[in-house]
Amino acid sequence: MNMRPVLFLSLVAFAAVPALAHAQLVAARQAPVAYGHHHVSATDIAAHKRFWADTLGGTSIKVGTSTAEIVRFPNVLVFLADRDSTGGTKGTTVNHVGFRVPDIGAAVDRARAAGYPIVTEAEAPANVTVKDGIGYGGTNTRIAYVMGPDDTKVEFVEEKAMIGPIALHHIHFAAPDALAMRDWYVKTFNATAMPSGATFEIAELPGVRLSFTPTKEPVVGTQGRAMDHIGFEVENLEAFCKELEAAGITFDRPFTQVPALGISIAFFTDPWGTYIE
Repeated sequence: MNMRPVLFLSLVAFAAVPALAHAQLVAARQAPVAYGHHHVSATDIAAHKRFWADTLGGTSIKVGTSTAEIVRFPNVLVFLADRDSTGGTKGTTVNHVGFRVPDIGAAVDRARAAGYPIVTEAEAPANVTVKDGIGYGGTNTRIAYVMGPDDTKVEFVEEKAMIGPIALHHIHFAAPDALAMRDWYVKTFNATAMPSGATFEIAELPGVRLSFTPTKEPVVGTQGRAMDHIGFEVENLEAFCKELEAAGITFDRPFTQVPALGISIAFFTDPWGTYIE
């Protein structure tokens, strides 16, 4: 497999620079497995930085001597790889990613003013009523969807009591058997299964919700798409990889130490096609 060097840098913030990781990936201190990053195939790095940093409110950062473009949010790093993609997030096993915001109207207005399509009407679940780009799904539920560069779909979820302007909320998977997919993530990453939502299954890890929606439409894997892969931060990665291998998981890239950066990495693909670091 020919992977460009930027792929190998995506755990630097946790493994090689722990002070930075613990300042931003707060959830990494709460469990041996926590969510760490989204890794985006960006056909235009500048356009993606305008979206993730200038519009959504992330912070553009550098880690050590790495030249990787990174945008930091509370509990997640977004890595931007300079390469083409074969399509957006829709139609893949990772349909979209979600952020919580204290004022969804303000978030929608910023995205709209920056020229990004608000696609809530088309993307909201059937039980959600949409008005002026905002979806109302119950007494306290307000959501919205925006389409970023390279058809990267992002959801806003309003949480008025939150501290700060924006933070990671969820990753939304799609598969024919959502329950089986949820149970696999619960078993593999020691996530906590939650009561089912109105239209999807739910599991949780520190700092992130994993949502799983059943779909009758075919989905493809993530590698090569706008959201190329997702990344987890793991204590004692070598032992974790051995456990997964014993459970029958085959690695695309086995446990590898990168002494120059002080990190260790591994890649594999879930049974539905999601590429995972």
